Amino acid sequence: MEKDFILATASTCDLTREYLDEHDIPFIRYSYVMDDKDYEDDCREETRQETYTMMREGKLLSTSAINMFTYREFFEGLFEKGAKNIIFLDMTRPLSSSYRYCEEAIEELKEDYPDNTIFNVDTRCVSGGLGLLVKKAVNLYESGESMESILEWIEKNKLKIAHRFTVDDLKWLKRGGRVSNASALVGTLLSIKPVLYVPDEGTLVAANKVRGRKVALNTILSSVKEDLKENGTDEFLINHADCMDDAEYVRDRILEMYPSAKVEISGLGVVIGAHCGPGLLAVFYMTDARRI
Repeated sequence: MEKDFILATASTCDLTREYLDEHDIPFIRYSYVMDDKDYEDDCREETRQETYTMMREGKLLSTSAINMFTYREFFEGLFEKGAKNIIFLDMTRPLSSSYRYCEEAIEELKEDYPDNTIFNVDTRCVSGGLGLLVKKAVNLYESGESMESILEWIEKNKLKIAHRFTVDDLKWLKRGGRVSNASALVGTLLSIKPVLYVPDEGTLVAANKVRGRKVALNTILSSVKEDLKENGTDEFLINHADCMDDAEYVRDRILEMYPSAKVEISGLGVVIGAHCGPGLLAVFYMTDARRI
């Protein structure tokens, strides 16, 4: 029986373009400006690497919200291709200035497409955490689950996706207003590396502040072990912003703890990367509940 709904996402899921194409998952592209040139986030690994190389060279990267008209065009295109209903998964509302424009577009479309429905899920996830949620939903979709059961699973499990981050250079957080100039200066001088996480509210907060990159990576690994001490997990996603050696180090330590787990490494998407900069390392996985 042909499905009357589809799954759709955004480039902020930070999955690879190969995965999205293989599973025929439509995604709306965030835009950004680099060195006074306009780009669209195409989820390609080569685009991500090129972007971080340019950032390390001093080029400035800025992002902007997706406007209502772009959302409308995206959803309307899916309707015209035959999708009656859409489950749309984008990054957490508290970190997304685009969310309200998406809602406005959906409200407008209700008038022209009264028989169609768009479920705009507040995922409370970001980057690879959103990517992991999308992958789990895709697995259910491809196994024949109904729209209702997929939505129910998402709501029941979205807050069980753990997000663990660290950044290498505080100047990027300073530029985005996440830390003050004074904090960034002192932190840089003392080699302070914040270890960040996403709580249930879908915000981004500091769990720890440690000295040294390797300590930060090992702190993430300790948190993984603590999160999973009762139950293991079968899949990890690691996103990195031009720090493959660190990503491989974390992957190898995870496999020592969980030899049967699948651990996938891919580049961090440029939207999150614009605010955190080259050197960000993030780990995402399912657990029983989010915790510091």
